[in-house]
Amino acid sequence: MPTLLAVAHGTRSPAGQAQIRDLVARVAARRPGLDVRLSYVDVQEPKVAEVVRAAPGAVVVPLLLSAGYHVRVDIAEAVAGTAIPVTPPLGPDDVLLAALRRHLPPADAVVLAAAGSSDPAWRADVERAAGGMPVGYVSGPGPRVPDVVTDLRRRGAGRIAVAAYFLADGLFYRSLGQAGADFVTPPLCLDPAVTDLVLRRYDSAARTLTTAAGRL
Repeated sequence: MPTLLAVAHGTRSPAGQAQIRDLVARVAARRPGLDVRLSYVDVQEPKVAEVVRAAPGAVVVPLLLSAGYHVRVDIAEAVAGTAIPVTPPLGPDDVLLAALRRHLPPADAVVLAAAGSSDPAWRADVERAAGGMPVGYVSGPGPRVPDVVTDLRRRGAGRIAVAAYFLADGLFYRSLGQAGADFVTPPLCLDPAVTDLVLRRYDSAARTLTTAAGRL
């Protein structure tokens, strides 16, 4: 079986670091015998390029929520010149939307909160993930989460929940606690369904590799 090389963003939050490590450990436990390794595109070590050099027979699974800069540039450059396939990122996917909804309490209004980016592809992915929910951002262009919450209050919403489109704890995720909403969903990586989603991404690419090898 090809190595599963999980690539996370990286965070300075000890809680977020532990959550990502736990997600990868759950993936490994679900598939005994599979070599599962973790790397990062920012903040933490080892970086993806370093691990790619040590695992040439790998499948890269981005533990990211959209096909933004880190996928199109950082990861693409790390695997350039190799035969290592890169799966689509974890999002957007109906599994993530279902996970968000599973953790939402009864509410008059729900805001999907995302990190924010000027990358059009990233923003399009977030809009698709929202499934019609109003979207607020923590950074970058677009409406800020507190402003969206305030606008919903002004329109008469009583209990407001924030659906946090964040994989793990970090500075941006924690800022949602000051957005003025009544409830914030937990980081997505805590949901068991995300473990299955990582393996589904891996399996699809690994099958392609196996089929191609069989034709040689």
